[in-house]
Amino acid sequence: GAPRISIFLKPPGVIPPGGFTTICCSCQHGNGNFILYKDGHQLRTLEQSGCRAKFSISNATYKDKGTYNCHYLEGGTVLARSNGLDVMVTGIRLPGPDLSVLPGHEVTSGTHVIFRCTTTYRSTGCFLYLEGQIRAQVLSREQDDYSFSHVQKGDGGRYSCQCFIKNASIEWSAVSKTLDLVVR
Repeated sequence: GAPRISIFLKPPGVIPPGGFTTICCSCQHGNGNFILYKDGHQLRTLEQSGCRAKFSISNATYKDKGTYNCHYLEGGTVLARSNGLDVMVTGIRLPGPDLSVLPGHEVTSGTHVIFRCTTTYRSTGCFLYLEGQIRAQVLSREQDDYSFSHVQKGDGGRYSCQCFIKNASIEWSAVSKTLDLVVR
């Protein structure tokens, strides 16, 4: 079968103007090349080490926002395309929330885990990010926490959260400090 390739932001989250992030593409195996596309237009062939390729956005501007995806090629043939990754560049006006995890940073497989994202302001909602994942979990205002009923090994990793307020426009917070969850 064709290799599966993934695309994600490191660090994840909405980027402030002048901020930085790295778009990462990876596949399970192979020694082909990655080409990065933005809004359907080819940007560039990515430099890579092994089966990972990176594209850094430093000093971000509104021109950097858009939907990115990676195409993976071997011998000039496209073997796989990643999902689309939406990159947002917008002003950050709110302080970063505090992220905590219960019962703790190290848990055994099957444990019920709760992530809590706490803000000093009344947020409309928050996003929980796991580094390496394209999609964030949405935390609604009614519950500023997100529960995993039975965590597995694959749920471990580096988490962070980011909140927003909706008034005339959407105002974003900075991203919280990261928190590492270890699943034994």
